Amino acid sequence: MGKYLNPEKHKDELIMLALSDKASFNTIRQRFDLSEADLKLFMKRWLKPGSYKAWRVRVSRFRKRRSTYKRD
Repeated sequence: MGKYLNPEKHKDELIMLALSDKASFNTIRQRFDLSEADLKLFMKRWLKPGSYKAWRVRVSRFRKRRSTYKRD
């Protein structure tokens, strides 16, 4: 976990960004230097189990539909 040596200090900002539908894993990687796997572990640690599961479902559904929305 890179740029921010202690992501817990930026917990609220990171959680808000991860819960946002507009932020991608790449955006979070650039800003916090966290991989997708690290972010999942972070969110699993700080969210309630039901909230974490709902977030994962929403993210995976959005990811599947994202190719429909993207234009090259």
